[in-house]
Amino acid sequence: MNVNTATLAELQNLPGIGATKATAIIDDRKANGPFASCQDLTRVTGIGPATVASIADLCSTK
Repeated sequence: MNVNTATLAELQNLPGIGATKATAIIDDRKANGPFASCQDLTRVTGIGPATVASIADLCSTK
């Protein structure tokens, strides 16, 4: 799933990403621009390396 274009509902379907984190991803994306890599999701409050690792196989930025 492309985290730069995914909707709120789509992001919520990722493991460990609920409504709060999905909203934070979208807010960060709007404020700071697209994510260059899935690892960049750690810039979002509440998302750490463990969460990124758990969605690595499902995450893309292109």
